[in-house]
Amino acid sequence: MPKMKTNRGAAKRFKKTGGTRIKRGSAYRRHILSKMTTGRKRRLRKPASVVEADRGLVERLLPY
Repeated sequence: MPKMKTNRGAAKRFKKTGGTRIKRGSAYRRHILSKMTTGRKRRLRKPASVVEADRGLVERLLPY
């Protein structure tokens, strides 16, 4: 059986942690940042984790 291919777009957006979690970047950090408070922009810098309902989909895109 051939090897499964990793979805390259997903590989650039998600990283698997040592456990079962998957890290992702936060949205709303591209433009129109002047109206956003400094604290909110600082919180959006930190990585978030993929929610439990979407984890199966992301794991199919990242088989390895």
